[in-house]
Amino acid sequence: MGIQEIRAVPDILRRGLEEYGLAGRVSPRAVQDLDTYCRMLLDKNREMNLTAITAPMDAANLHMLDCAALLNCAELEGGKTLIDVGTGAGFPGMALKMLVPSLDVTLLDSLNKRLDWLAEVAGVLELTAIHTVHARAEEAGLDPALREQFDFATARAVADLRILCELCLPFVKVGGRFLAMKSTGSDEEIEGARSAVQTLRGRVERCFDYTIPGTGVTHRVVVVQKTAPTPANYPRRWARIQKAPL
Repeated sequence: MGIQEIRAVPDILRRGLEEYGLAGRVSPRAVQDLDTYCRMLLDKNREMNLTAITAPMDAANLHMLDCAALLNCAELEGGKTLIDVGTGAGFPGMALKMLVPSLDVTLLDSLNKRLDWLAEVAGVLELTAIHTVHARAEEAGLDPALREQFDFATARAVADLRILCELCLPFVKVGGRFLAMKSTGSDEEIEGARSAVQTLRGRVERCFDYTIPGTGVTHRVVVVQKTAPTPANYPRRWARIQKAPL
């Protein structure tokens, strides 16, 4: 990693947040925390596979600023609760916690060593109201302590939207929202998921398309509102979800 690239990260973050119109909503500490998170991510990536992105400037744009876009499509402030399903290296949940300190964040992942590292990051940055859960999403979604307990669920994954909705909507309170981070080429996928969303007691509220500042990359957030309690038989076992998506 070049020294100049590393030093450029805070400026990239500040400019990107300004371009999103978030400069007045995000504190200077958030930029410092995201910068530290970026450095820790790339350092840890040398010994543990956390990201395919290894350049600091790319990590700032394609991870940190990509996650920051969610602030423009959902009201995350005011002590809201969020669960990041399959958080991996902490995207978007960890980044959102740094951007919105009042957000109560739960990071769920099936790999404990990733969660251990995220807990280490939270400790270094002295973040509070951030929790880790080591579990598979389809099992955790049946846990009364987690089921329908969150204002928001997020997922930044390549899985089909039908599968993501079955894994994520059970965590969301009635009236809450699932924020699925997808590509702008997902129109057909969204249309194909409408029946599944309805079965799980949700509705596709809208799609929010955005361009990541400093790049030509466009992404989409599919906003799914929870309209009623998810039937008790969902989520199903993982083998069944894969074999017969809703």
